[in-house]
Amino acid sequence: MTPAQNKELVRRIYSEVSNGNPKPLHEHMAPDVSWTIIGSTPLSGTFTGVEEVSEKLFAGLRARLEGPVQFSFDRLVAEDDIVVMEAHGSATAKNGRPYRNRYCVVIRLADGKLCEITDYVDTELVTEVLFS
Repeated sequence: MTPAQNKELVRRIYSEVSNGNPKPLHEHMAPDVSWTIIGSTPLSGTFTGVEEVSEKLFAGLRARLEGPVQFSFDRLVAEDDIVVMEAHGSATAKNGRPYRNRYCVVIRLADGKLCEITDYVDTELVTEVLFS
């Protein structure tokens, strides 16, 4: 795929996630995907493989959020097999608190599959809102 196609794929995937449809995200993850959440929050770490991403990372988010994070794109930049997405996200935590984070997500794709993802987020906000 071209960089422009990769960029549009990432936009489509995160738009669908925002609308409560995680299916395109799951369909486009490589079987051995590596997804890293920076920092030292309870959700931080590197999750490897679709099953671990789903059972640990996504389940951890679902347990703490009322619904999906709704992403608003600030910028998508693509070069070679890398897409960088800057976005704002908002949701409501199950404790009733608003969850509004900023994201810089670096994604490496191969043949339309998400292979490596690194999420740079406000980790203090994650801990304060989702785990307090």
